[in-house]
Formats: sequence, structure tokens, C-alpha cells
Amino acid sequence: MRYTIEEIRQMPEGQTFDCKSIHIEPKALANTIVAMANADGGMIAVGISDKTRRIEGVDQDKAHLNEILSTPFDFCVPSISVTTEFIPCQDSEGNDNHILIIHVPASPRLHANQADEAFWRVGDKSRKLPFEERLQLMYDKGERYYEDTPAYDATIEDIDMDAVKAYMKRIGYGKSPMEYLQENKGFLTYKGDVPQVSTACILLFGKHPQNFFPRARVRFIKYYGTEEKVGREMNVIKDVTFEGRILDQIQKTIDYLETQVKEHSYLGEDGLFKTDREYPKFVIQEMTVNSVCHRDYSIKGTEIQIKMFDNRLVFETPGKLPGIVRADNIRHTHFSRNPKIAEYLKAYDYVKEFGEGVDRMCRELSAIGTKEPQYNLVAFIMKATVWANVLEEGQENTISDQKRPESDQKDSKTTQKLPRNYPETTQKLPLDITPVQKEIIDFLLKCPYAGRKEISSHLDSLSEDGVKYNLKLLQQKGIIKRIGPNKGGYWKVLIFE
Repeated sequence: MRYTIEEIRQMPEGQTFDCKSIHIEPKALANTIVAMANADGGMIAVGISDKTRRIEGVDQDKAHLNEILSTPFDFCVPSISVTTEFIPCQDSEGNDNHILIIHVPASPRLHANQADEAFWRVGDKSRKLPFEERLQLMYDKGERYYEDTPAYDATIEDIDMDAVKAYMKRIGYGKSPMEYLQENKGFLTYKGDVPQVSTACILLFGKHPQNFFPRARVRFIKYYGTEEKVGREMNVIKDVTFEGRILDQIQKTIDYLETQVKEHSYLGEDGLFKTDREYPKFVIQEMTVNSVCHRDYSIKGTEIQIKMFDNRLVFETPGKLPGIVRADNIRHTHFSRNPKIAEYLKAYDYVKEFGEGVDRMCRELSAIGTKEPQYNLVAFIMKATVWANVLEEGQENTISDQKRPESDQKDSKTTQKLPRNYPETTQKLPLDITPVQKEIIDFLLKCPYAGRKEISSHLDSLSEDGVKYNLKLLQQKGIIKRIGPNKGGYWKVLIFE
């Protein structure tokens, strides 16, 4: 995806993006390149000050630019095969100039700098790895790229080119589907004259992925009670399997889980209609995406299983926690076992920003008084448990119940009939609030941690720039307030206090 200079200036520094001054020393730049290559890859914009975001450009110092260009080869051990591009711009002095974009791939090897120091990307920092973590990462790198291995007996005919086209449109790639597959991510390579279709290609773009990977699917099992019973006491009340390409599996699984989540709708003391849920929507999505994105696809004997009990959801995923991720650092440490699959899902907004999803999930669970997810490895299965926000007995109903006709709802003993004339949000809003701004306020009441991109996705008619403009107006009117930093804070709607 090719970015404009303004888009790059607005990008927040994080797991996969960093800005660097043209004056940076190659030895210092090597640490960032090494850290990204060891983690999930990323993009470095050279010629933009990381402190002020002032556009310096790179044309004015050709000798130093050449040192920068040679950094991945001369200062990284082993060398890192980056790709580069120059984007035209006007620098802060008003002169025509360029910035340098360095695309760093996630590497299957462990890299270090010239001083034999290995680094790892954590958020917007490059952290030096201690010996134990460096050794663990070196071992895990070997299993990381199963997604690159050829899918046995797969041919070009097994690829759905329409699915490839849809993804190309999403990322703004202008060539043909075949060119994309041959020139990017190793999806399609050749052994002599014989095409080799990668595992990731089949999982993402295959016509029938389960023909090659029968257990690459998601199974949902719902139990009556809080324990899993077998034999004559078996307590399974739902058992549904979701197949297809990875994107289809995720969409179908999340949609179905939403029909099983209980809700409690009621009129609050402030006269506003409120809804409590067993599990926040973001938690349902994040746990599903993590399971599909980070499972070990080389383990072929079982599928992902999501088990719903009366008091918890358990996500059972083949494979241990990847890389140097552990149960005690998972909230702020990220490693993609399948980086190509992760990058694909990021383009479809299922991965918001590498390394931030678990932290946000923990915050949302804490906000409803529920403890953080628990992770434990049983044999080769990682079990992640999310505890429910247990609703009052007799007051909960599932989303699927709400969508049924009113005549059907009357027969349900567990469904609370909703008030017909509950107050609208607009009753307390100033008259000069536009319909779009009302939609933004309604969304922020439900999702206070949402960013501009997420709000824009919810409001199909409004771009991210439009969201930014309207948020500023609402702040000026004293209707909303930003609590905390841009990264990690949340929106507070003041008018309902």
C-alpha cells in the first residue's frame, strides 16, 4: 500500500511504524531495523523528525543517505533484506525533497546489531533481549514460517482469484492477481516449472481450504452449566463448525457468538436506556481473531474449539503462546506466528494495531468488573479463559432473542420486555448537533476506547478526517472530553454527567 506524505505524518509510532531523522546514526537505526525484523516487521520513515514530525527530507545529504541505505546490510547480522522507496514531499524549508521509506519484513531468522545485541519491538520502543529470551526466540523462529511451506498437491486452480482481487482492492494494489501472488509474500513460487502454492495462500485465498487442511476450522460448543460432561451426562446444547477461508471463518464465528451472548437491557437512573453484556463485543472479536491468526497450523489433529459455559468462554487453540510471549507479558508483548495472515487481517481491520488488542481487552473487562483472561497450556493446546459478567437471573436475554418477533419474545421466560418509550440520546443534546455528530456520541457511549478509524468504520458515510473534524467540534462545544493520552486513553461524554 502506497501512502501519501500526510498519511505518514499522521501515523502514530507503534509496533510496526517509526519515524527517524535523516541525522540518525546507522548504528542506532540498525537497532530499530533488527527489532522489527525479529518481531512483526514494519515500516520506517526516514526524513521526518520523530520528536516534532517536522519534514526534513533526505536529499540534502547524499553521503549520509547512502550510509542509511546500507544499514540493513552493513550493521545488521545477518543482513536484512529490506525494500525501500522514496516519496516526494516539500520539506520544512519549502524545498522539493523526498523521504525514505524502509519496509522491514518479519524475518525467519534471529538478527542482531554489530555489537551482537538482539532487539525486539514492543510498542514504539526497541527493547534489548536478555539471553534467555534471545535463545527462546531463536528456537521459535524455526516454527514460525509453516505458513510459507507449500500446500501439498495444491495448484493455481485451487486459488480463488476473486478473493485475491478483493484483497488487492483493499490494499490498493494495482497489478493483476497473478502478479500479486508471484511478487508478494511468497504466496506463489516455482520449483523449476512447477508452481508451489503456499499454506498461507490456500488459507487466505483457497477455493476449498479444508481440502488441504481439514482441521483448519473453528468449532463452537455450548454446554449447559459450568462443567464439561461426557457419556450419559453429556451436556452439549449447541455444536456448530465454521469452515472456509480464514476471513470467512472469523466473520461467521463472531456473528454466531454474538447471537449467544446474553444481554440485560434496562432504564438507568439517569433516564437513559442501557444495556449490560456478558462479554464486550471487542473481547469476542479479539479472542476469535487471535485464535485463528496465531494458531499453529502445522498441528493438524484438531481444530480451534470455543467452549461456552454459563460463567465463561474458553478458547482452545492448537499451539503454545508464540515467540517470547508468556502469560505474564502477553498484555504488552506481541509476536505473530503467522505474520502474513496477521497482515492480511490487519487490512480488513480485524487486527487494529499489533500488540494493542490484549491490553484493550483487559481494560474493557476491568471496566465491567471482570478479571483478565487466563492462559494455560495443556499438552499442545493453549487454553484462554474469559470470565463472564454474570447478569441478574431472569433479566438476561441473548441477542438472537432480541431479534425475534415480539410475539415470539412473549413466550420466553428469560426475556425482559424493553420499554417502548425510553428517552432518546438526542433529548439532552443541543439543537445544533448534526445527525452525524449524534451517531458519533451514541457510538462513544458504547465504545469509549474507539479510535478515529473504528468510528469511521462504524459510520460508513464519514472518513477518518471527517471523524477528526467532528470530534474537535464536539470537544469545543464541551460535549465530549479526551481522558488520557491519544494512545491508550478514552472518550468521556460530558453532557450526560
